[in-house]
Amino acid sequence: MSTKIRTLTGITTTGTPHLGNYVGAIRPAIAASRRDDVESFYFLADYHALVKCEDPARVARSRLEIAATWLALGLDTDRAFFYRQSDIPEIPELTWLLTCVTGKGLLNRAHAYKAAVDRNAAEGIDADAGISAGLFMYPVLMAADILVFNAHSVPVGRDQVQHIEMARDIAQRFNHLYGDAFRTATGTKGEPFVLPEAAVDDIVATLPGLDGRKMSKSYDNTIPLWLPPKDLKKAIAGIITDSRAPGEPKDADTSNLFAIYQAFASEESARSMREALAGGVGWAFVKQKLFEEIDHELGAPRERYEALMAKPDEIEDRLQDGARKARQRSAPLLEALRATVGIGRPLAQISISSSEKPAVTKAKKRPQWKRYLENGLAHARLVDEEGTTLIETRGLDVKTMSALIDAVNSFATDANWIGVRGDLVSYQAKPDEIRRAIQLIAAAEAEKRSKKS
Repeated sequence: MSTKIRTLTGITTTGTPHLGNYVGAIRPAIAASRRDDVESFYFLADYHALVKCEDPARVARSRLEIAATWLALGLDTDRAFFYRQSDIPEIPELTWLLTCVTGKGLLNRAHAYKAAVDRNAAEGIDADAGISAGLFMYPVLMAADILVFNAHSVPVGRDQVQHIEMARDIAQRFNHLYGDAFRTATGTKGEPFVLPEAAVDDIVATLPGLDGRKMSKSYDNTIPLWLPPKDLKKAIAGIITDSRAPGEPKDADTSNLFAIYQAFASEESARSMREALAGGVGWAFVKQKLFEEIDHELGAPRERYEALMAKPDEIEDRLQDGARKARQRSAPLLEALRATVGIGRPLAQISISSSEKPAVTKAKKRPQWKRYLENGLAHARLVDEEGTTLIETRGLDVKTMSALIDAVNSFATDANWIGVRGDLVSYQAKPDEIRRAIQLIAAAEAEKRSKKS
């Protein structure tokens, strides 16, 4: 069995790659793929694109541009798995298996869905107006992307951590319901799914765009990755700066232009530019130097990109090869999962004996506290029987977290309890639901103690 860490990264095919995609995701991902202790999976998330984009030509063009981008920037497809999501039929099949064990309450709490509902409420219209089932089910498809290859680690921004936590919850639920059946079907001792971890790196750059906000297609403030030199220089000239003239000192730490420069320059060059800004160098000089750094780094890849775009058949062959390699992993897992849930065996192999015992004995589910560490801080969630989050804490040290959970647990017995400070705890359910969950936890602990005595 491989001891490598399996990592998985997907990019939604809804537009042209820009400098923010490159610095924040593509460049670090390709660097990680060259490590000997990592097994990397990279995919074009074209099913996800359909949730956000209803323009077929745009989705098709984006698939070509993003695939060419990864290859032009040096992704070694002999080392990594590189494929289109839509070329792996096991992904939508697994999505349905996971859908059947996922609580609606869990999906109700997804940030994207809640934000859409809140916008509708603010406008005074029906809560679900304009919200597709695709948006609602997005977290389950994302869980299938991850679990079909049993990825250990998923690099994400902090705003995506919830999706990985939901994937863990869905995997735990499936493992709980079908773990015994899976072991019977496969003759192994493991669980159907590895529980993935979110790999959040706050050091990875979030590149500012032309207007100073995060570079994003949503803000229309991006610099496309593969602009010709003349157009690249023009785009950089459009980066907004303050009104301080040449000769006036400038603060590099508050300069969006310097933030972009620092993402491409060497440490020595960035240090020299910081000193030059403090000495009053003009913004035009900084923009020229930024152009030179970007053009130097992307010049050769730009030529490879243009050559690949002229040979789409070559890209298609690489993606098809990647899909075949990836399916060597996904197809056996889905075959085992079909048998696990009872739809995989031919009818002739099914016993009709009335004495045959079911493969799965469902254990009674109870609410529980789930604790985990992230960036050195302790976090906890109180979940009900269906895995729905009732309370979520902020990041704290371990000792404070234990005291906090004790304080919340007092809610079950203290009728006058009014809650823990809102800066420490996020309440996502009504007080009576929280009280009931804590009482069930206390009853279960009392039952364990009585059995031991």
